[in-house]
Amino acid sequence: MNGMVPFRFLHAADLHLDSRFTGLSHIPGPVRDYLREAAFAALGRLVAVALEEEVDFVVISGDVYDSADSSLQSQLRFHEALLELSNNGIAAFLIHGNHDPLDGPRLDMELPDGVTVFGADMQRQATAVRRADGREVAIVSGISYPTAKVTDNLSLRFRRKEGSGLFHIALLHANVDGDPAHETYSPCTRRDLIDSGFDYWALGHIHKRRILHERPYIVYPGNIQGRSVKETGTKGCCIVDVDDSGIAALRFKELDEVRFLIRDIPIEGMARETDWIEAVERAVEDIREEHPKLMSVVRFRITGRSAVHRILAEKGVPEDLLDELRRREALRAGQGRFHGLVWIEGFSLESGTELDRERLLAEDSFLGEMARLAAGSAADGSTLEELVRTALAPLGENRELRRLLAEAGEDEMRVWLKRAAETAVTLLSDALEPDEETGGMPGGRQGGR
Repeated sequence: MNGMVPFRFLHAADLHLDSRFTGLSHIPGPVRDYLREAAFAALGRLVAVALEEEVDFVVISGDVYDSADSSLQSQLRFHEALLELSNNGIAAFLIHGNHDPLDGPRLDMELPDGVTVFGADMQRQATAVRRADGREVAIVSGISYPTAKVTDNLSLRFRRKEGSGLFHIALLHANVDGDPAHETYSPCTRRDLIDSGFDYWALGHIHKRRILHERPYIVYPGNIQGRSVKETGTKGCCIVDVDDSGIAALRFKELDEVRFLIRDIPIEGMARETDWIEAVERAVEDIREEHPKLMSVVRFRITGRSAVHRILAEKGVPEDLLDELRRREALRAGQGRFHGLVWIEGFSLESGTELDRERLLAEDSFLGEMARLAAGSAADGSTLEELVRTALAPLGENRELRRLLAEAGEDEMRVWLKRAAETAVTLLSDALEPDEETGGMPGGRQGGR
């Protein structure tokens, strides 16, 4: 492809306009309103980045809306964004995914100039041009979902346009190589995409930013705005520069207005509950300093071992502190100070009682055997899944619980196992305290906790 015309484009996916933030409770009105506006704010930043970077065109790889029955507001706001791009000479190419399939009810609005929405077949390919001089730079292809559930391998329908020396871009909403954390819609393999002859696969559906391959680039940009603590870290889009030899280079641009975080608060060395409270308050201020221009939503994981664990476990991790910290942040929100606001989603108690873990693992006892089983399962994904599925099998009769189990990822199952093991160790350790009269260990167990 020597002698190509250099150009630049923006790749985004999974806008999920109108998305409901999950896992959040006791949210005051101003905070709820700010969260509801976050995806639209990220869309506004996307347009601003396209203008600042002087991209020649934008590609959006599915799930513009969060549901097939998208709201009037989300449709009008997205149309407004497309119009702003169009008025600045920036073309847009987009597809629909499983959340916003073509059969969903929508307003019949005339698309702005330069906007291409691909249908459910491969009969249409579009040519992208460079804004500066109108020279042709790329062939863009895409397939939208006709309905919410597409289980065919759509990647096999893509065909490179014969005889064209232009850069070829494919828009696809798909689960590549069977990511277990997402529905297996339009399943395909990396090899399918590599062998296609396309130069850049602009993917959507997976909300975590990933580069699966280079030359050709196979890219998930992730969603533009996180929606829960399952979607932590920076969210945004990719800026792609293609040089005169057809080689692409990527840069990531942040777009999110609200950042979801998981932070650990270790309790080693803590003897009093006040030590833990001070650590939590310091962590909140640290996050505020790290992200002064964002609202942060954080889940604190309590980790490590100390006497404080027993206090927190018995109290169910103090709800009073959570209420007080939320009250302080609500006051900030009431004053319109959302940048730097730190909303605590909750606490996850993953700590344990003080014990000699190495000694416990070496013990010839019930506790030792249980500890070894938990440690081995946590290290082996297949063993972990089998143990969790077997233990929770009786819950499978409930449809909602069955759905939650099916969606659980390996990291989440490790947390379940760790909590179960710590709870068992705590309860059994209490039962196996030294006998006050004899100083021995009841039940025939030898050794300390």
